[in-house]
Amino acid sequence: MDKKDVKILVELAKNSRIPATRIAKMLGISDVAVKKRLAKLEKGGYIKGYQIVVDPVKLGFRAVAYIGVNIDSDKIIEVAQKLASWDDVVYVAVTSGDHDVMAEVWAKSSNEMHEKLEKIRQLEGVRNVYPAIVLDVIKSREAFPINVMLKEV
Repeated sequence: MDKKDVKILVELAKNSRIPATRIAKMLGISDVAVKKRLAKLEKGGYIKGYQIVVDPVKLGFRAVAYIGVNIDSDKIIEVAQKLASWDDVVYVAVTSGDHDVMAEVWAKSSNEMHEKLEKIRQLEGVRNVYPAIVLDVIKSREAFPINVMLKEV
């Protein structure tokens, strides 16, 4: 990965729909070169996919929570996979530290979120559930630490 690759990633992080021709102009290379670099970044696993960012409230989800779940050690993966299969869970990770699993759950209302929390509590192996309801987002998630990468190249 060189400086041009990092700059391609930065531009994609800002707008994943940016045309290769525009990136090419910014970098002073051909659009074919940009497409080859993109293919290399995708094949190498640097780019795992392209996503949109949506506003949960605009879609009718009035309650979003990051939920820490403590689980019996022999059930961690099973519970994590179960949570990942639920339609209203948008993120699941097995973690170290205070909680065994972290999940991001979206709900249409506070009552619906309460029901989801109870459903999690009822899963076999779950010991405790620690919800953190999102009140306001100060900084949206970045695709990667852009400024750190720009300093390193």
